[in-house]
Amino acid sequence: MAVVIRLTKTGRKGERKYRIIVKEKRSKRDGRAIEILGRYEKREKEVIKKINMDRYKYWLSVGAKPTVSVANILKQ
Repeated sequence: MAVVIRLTKTGRKGERKYRIIVKEKRSKRDGRAIEILGRYEKREKEVIKKINMDRYKYWLSVGAKPTVSVANILKQ
């Protein structure tokens, strides 16, 4: 089972809210997640990032790969 750390959309139409989740690579974008690690919101004047770094590091240690977008979010 290939596991990835990726984004899933939440919120109303026109809003940019995402959850950072762990899930199997072949499942749907908005399908069931193994674990929710945090959230990311990009607003006009601010960016809100909240992530549980202990769990993020755990999933990296067991072989989960972050997507390009998640890696870029966490570098900022």
